[in-house]
Formats: sequence, structure tokens, C-alpha cells
Amino acid sequence: MELHWQWYTFEEFSVQELYAILALRQQVFIIEQECAYLDCDGLDQCAWHLVGWRQTEKRRRPLAYLRVILPKNEGEIPVIGRLLTHKEIRGKGIGGTLLTQALQRIKDFMPGSSIRISAQYYLFSFYAGFGFSPVSEIYAEDGIPHIAMIHTPPER
Repeated sequence: MELHWQWYTFEEFSVQELYAILALRQQVFIIEQECAYLDCDGLDQCAWHLVGWRQTEKRRRPLAYLRVILPKNEGEIPVIGRLLTHKEIRGKGIGGTLLTQALQRIKDFMPGSSIRISAQYYLFSFYAGFGFSPVSEIYAEDGIPHIAMIHTPPER
């Protein structure tokens, strides 16, 4: 399956693109995972967004997504969040592609920066495989076990 990858700032989204992405986030996090929470949390406006689009003859739709929340203050680090793939493409390595692209973008624009993620605990090994290490105990977030993890770039 071929996806077209595109980075956006919040302001670069068209209304239709933003609507499709918010609908996908709600489908995965609120409907599939049965988590009742306010997805529009005020952080999208200060984030980079990576979208994997699938184009067919009839339409273009997002099937993969993540956001990188940018640091607001000195000493803060970027946070990767809302990483998801549509159920029809799960298990095909797309999540790894998403994460790899995010890590590279952060490295390109913020060299030497550590990166934080609040990982669903069942994905611990997935994130560890990309160099993330745990920095918290397991905690419940929206009824799902999570763990805070940090990716620290290797020292030169």
C-alpha cells in the first residue's frame, strides 16, 4: 500500500483535511479504544502534523497520522503524540514509518533534542526498538495503561 506523506503546521491544513484527520483520530482513540476524552486539546496549533494519505480514484483520505508538539519554553522537549494507523493498514509497518519520519524531522530541526512520548504500555517494545527508554512507572490514562518514555540522541 502506497501512502503519500505530508508534514503540516496547523495553519497549513485545509478545512477538509483537518476534518478528515480529526475524524480519524476520533475513530481510533474514542470509538475503537473506547476513551471518552476531549481530543481537541489546544495543542494542535503548536504542533507539526504528519499525515499518510491514500489516494484512490474517488477520494483522498488519511490512514496514518501523528503530531509533534513543539517546545514552548527553553528546557522543554518535543513530544510525539496521537500516533495512529487506520485499522485497515495496521500490522504493515506503517507505524514504524511514521515514527521514523518524526524522529528524523526532529533531528533535522532540533538537533540533539531528546523526545518524549506517553506510550500505551502494550506498545512498550515497539517504542523501545526505536531507542525510547522508560522514565515513569505504568500509569492509567483514559483507562489504558501508559508509560512515559524518552528518546535521547546518542552523544557525539
